[in-house]
Amino acid sequence: MKFAIASSTLLLVCSLSMAAIKTETVTYEYEGVKLKGFLAYDDAKEGKRPGVLVVHEWWGLDDYARKRARMLAEMGYVAFAADMYGEGKTTEHPQEAGQMAGAVRKNLDTWIGRAKAGLKVLQEHEKVDAKKIAAIGYCFGGSTALQLALSGADVAAVVSFHGALPTPSEDQAKTVKARILICHGALDSFIPEKAIQEFRGALEKANVDYQFVYYAGAYHSFTVPGADDKKLKGIKYDANADRRSWQHMQMLFNEVFGAK
Repeated sequence: MKFAIASSTLLLVCSLSMAAIKTETVTYEYEGVKLKGFLAYDDAKEGKRPGVLVVHEWWGLDDYARKRARMLAEMGYVAFAADMYGEGKTTEHPQEAGQMAGAVRKNLDTWIGRAKAGLKVLQEHEKVDAKKIAAIGYCFGGSTALQLALSGADVAAVVSFHGALPTPSEDQAKTVKARILICHGALDSFIPEKAIQEFRGALEKANVDYQFVYYAGAYHSFTVPGADDKKLKGIKYDANADRRSWQHMQMLFNEVFGAK
């Protein structure tokens, strides 16, 4: 029995040591703007695998977005955290973050174009099965991932964590190919109830396959440890909602990509 336990432990240690998460900065362009994304994948894993595009919060492509990309790589995906601002710009100041996000959102073509540029980097990576792609995003990134879906992008799944909800036109809703998961804090005061109802109504009218999950007691930015440190009203980390929403994302990925 002791030998069996020791052998099992050794196998576990060996399997963990074999995992080699490789990360790199990838420079790419959209309409002359230099973008700097973050790529992560398990270099020890053989063969092509699904890819997941990660879109950052309005703070820019920071350590949090990179952390989520690494987590996805550890799950066996190729993850690419896109840069939506250019030159890898980040900020810790809410006013500047709002200006940076607003500058992108004011032009829908630019907004979607930069997201698709990141998607293209992911799709063309040698270890990615381009037919198995998902996109996830947080806050600003969540709405960006949804805009990708509404543009008819060839993605199998889209997950928005506490993201703003665009109101799609009838034509936009009809172009959606992805299965959509919305992870929403029930106490999120940043997203008006009217926006929720209009968003859901448009998707239902177009028979889009979507899930809308409310997390009781959760505020905006509920997946972000340290969100409370921002001292912004209505923003609060919630460990339970963070864990459960990540599990819900994994369930969707298992559904569209097949369980591992």
